[in-house]
Amino acid sequence: MPSFDTVCEPNLPEVKNAVDNTAKEIATRFDFKGTSAGVELKDKEITLFGDADFQLTQVEDVLRNKLTKREVDIRFLDKGDVQKIGGDKVKLVIKVRNGIETEVSKKIQRLIKDSKIKVQAAIQGDAVRVSGTKRDDLQAAMALIRKEMTDLPLSFNNFRD
Repeated sequence: MPSFDTVCEPNLPEVKNAVDNTAKEIATRFDFKGTSAGVELKDKEITLFGDADFQLTQVEDVLRNKLTKREVDIRFLDKGDVQKIGGDKVKLVIKVRNGIETEVSKKIQRLIKDSKIKVQAAIQGDAVRVSGTKRDDLQAAMALIRKEMTDLPLSFNNFRD
């Protein structure tokens, strides 16, 4: 029975490379000289440091540009709140999304069921497996998921015929 998996997985090596390139650019840029501006990656969390909110915004822009150049979708980033750390320094923690949350996977499952396409959706951990008898039905389900779920960078893998 043909099937495919709907997943939300970033290219983590490319994210790491983008963070490294951002740190390198911050170290060499004139407007960041002598400041505490910086960026670091730990366990799927990117932490941005700066002296003020304005500087934090600049560091974030550099990071977004580097991610875009490396073809990593910006929708993987889940921005937190700006936090004050000692003195006048601030930091921002950005989580890199990995996997589909249960509420979103239930929404995808409901979407497929309500569409009357002859396929079944099953939640398997942090992925949604869609199976059906015809390849055309599976491709219609892919198109439907892409059209309706625009806030997540979903991809489809493990296509079996």
